[in-house]
Amino acid sequence: MKKVIAVLISSVLSSASLAADLLDVYRDALANDADFAAARAEREAGQEKAVQGRAGLLPEVGMTANTTYDYATYAGNDYNFNSNGYGAQLSQPLFRMQNWVQYKQGQLQTGLAETRFQLARQDLILRVASAYFDVLNSQDALDAVLSLKTAAEQQLQLAKKSFEVGTVTITDVHEAQSRFDLANAQEIAGRNDLEVKIQTLSRLVGKQPDALSRLRKGVTLERPQPDDLQQWVKAAVEESYSVQAQKVAAEIASREVERNRAAHLPTVDLVVNYAKSNTDLPISSYDSSTSRSIGLVLNMPLYQGGALTSRDREAAALKLKSDSDLESARRASALAARQAYLGVTSGMAQVRALEAAEVSSRSSLDANRLGYEVGVRINIDVLNAQSQLSDTTKQLAKARYDTLLAQLQLEAAAGALDEADVQRINALLEASPD
Repeated sequence: MKKVIAVLISSVLSSASLAADLLDVYRDALANDADFAAARAEREAGQEKAVQGRAGLLPEVGMTANTTYDYATYAGNDYNFNSNGYGAQLSQPLFRMQNWVQYKQGQLQTGLAETRFQLARQDLILRVASAYFDVLNSQDALDAVLSLKTAAEQQLQLAKKSFEVGTVTITDVHEAQSRFDLANAQEIAGRNDLEVKIQTLSRLVGKQPDALSRLRKGVTLERPQPDDLQQWVKAAVEESYSVQAQKVAAEIASREVERNRAAHLPTVDLVVNYAKSNTDLPISSYDSSTSRSIGLVLNMPLYQGGALTSRDREAAALKLKSDSDLESARRASALAARQAYLGVTSGMAQVRALEAAEVSSRSSLDANRLGYEVGVRINIDVLNAQSQLSDTTKQLAKARYDTLLAQLQLEAAAGALDEADVQRINALLEASPD
């Protein structure tokens, strides 16, 4: 018997240790989320832009080689022979203004790729937290429905017994049966919703998640720090990753205008050539030759069918577009900060109100049950009180999760969301007792 108990205790502890918390799920998503993997690859590709831009300032070295089979007639004689040659050329840009601008653009594009990657990391945190809280919220809603179903079943049995002894009418039985059947239907819908939410989370982590740690009972939610809406809005306008990315994009567009203007300027290159050739023609006074040269090459664009001025106009228009996109990003970040801040503050007020409502609803249910037992309340009063308590419990759970998510959204709006914030929220969770 003791061995059986020990096995059962070990099984319970093992299942509890397998519960995954928010930090575990986030780290799994870092390794397995397809969207984040795409963002990581995009950053790696973006890092090459700086290398490609620098290449325009460095020398180019090329090599050529050739061999030909020739047929020639000289002084009435036919000759078949081979000609061979090879050569190398080095070209070093000395003055190519557009290449210098492109080098600067490459550095900016690498920075833009890094900023977008950090934005994708923040987005992953929000997607993971949203999916995680959706699962917990669905679990809490299902638990509330199951409690309501149990209470409705008890009330149904009580109504049937009371009807048998003639203390209530058949109407009480039908009302209790109706609420029990409704709870059954809600349970089916709740289980289906929970399965959908679990599969949504699975999409992020690439596997079926283990049992999830749930929010601790009586957890206290904290107000934003600093507790000042305007400071958050200012931080969002200046520091959010979406604004930072658009700032870099606007700078790249400005450099593009400069690069197209530089295309009108002359270019100067240092060119070094080496070539060697030989021939098997027997009548030739020489069978090989070698040439070496070094010099400067000047190119001056004069007219290219209007392409240069057309590109100037295109770049100027795109610069105006990027400036407008930057202003739009600032406004969107400011709005996101306001919405998230108000989501936190109003959410906390709503949680406090619903906590009080839950206490009142539970007291109301107890009073109605007692009143029903002594005959001063009817069955429908108890059923209504049970439904009210269930609805209040579900609303309270949702308000808590929405407030926690709003806290993360506020940090993201200010460009400050990172793994430390995940750890802070994670500290509010505990392993599920199930």
